[in-house]
Amino acid sequence: MTTEREKMTAGQPYNQFDPELINRRVLARKTLQTANQLADNDARMAAYRQLLPDVGPDFFVEASFTFDYGWNIHIGDHFYGNYDMTFLDTCPITIGSHCYFGPNIGLYTPVHPLNAMARNADVEMGAPITIGDNAWLGGRVTILPGVTLGNNVVVGAGSVVTKSFGDNVVIAGNPARVIKEIDNSEMGNAQARQQWPDQLGH
Repeated sequence: MTTEREKMTAGQPYNQFDPELINRRVLARKTLQTANQLADNDARMAAYRQLLPDVGPDFFVEASFTFDYGWNIHIGDHFYGNYDMTFLDTCPITIGSHCYFGPNIGLYTPVHPLNAMARNADVEMGAPITIGDNAWLGGRVTILPGVTLGNNVVVGAGSVVTKSFGDNVVIAGNPARVIKEIDNSEMGNAQARQQWPDQLGH
């Protein structure tokens, strides 16, 4: 028999009042309430990891990290998250390696029906969010259900990402759109290294 957790993770309609789901949300809330008050970085990361079974070894998040379950959050190595991130992980949230997130990031996988009667009946579903390697998200970026971002994507601050984008692009706006393509070839990387000191004013 398919459990409500399995239905939820698969993006199918599920019962949010299922005891397993309620108990996990309560555990997450209590654990995060304590973890987010810890000033010691190692202790805070250890507390987060209690709820996050699939994160890379070099994982660091500032305080005020919030999520529903933790089961459906998958993060690669070398991840940095700034203050006040909210990951609603009804469905899988998959983040690659070497990703950097600014403050007030929201990744939202839940989907609610447009029909008011269905919403009132507590019908809930979801759609996964996937972010490739080497992503950089500016502050207050919101990513909506079902979005996939490729590798080396930069998202401008304040953007609302409503659809998927491929590799090597800068996207920004509400809704986000491509504003620039990034040269991640060997030649492009060499030019970037030469220009970097000038951009810093060195």
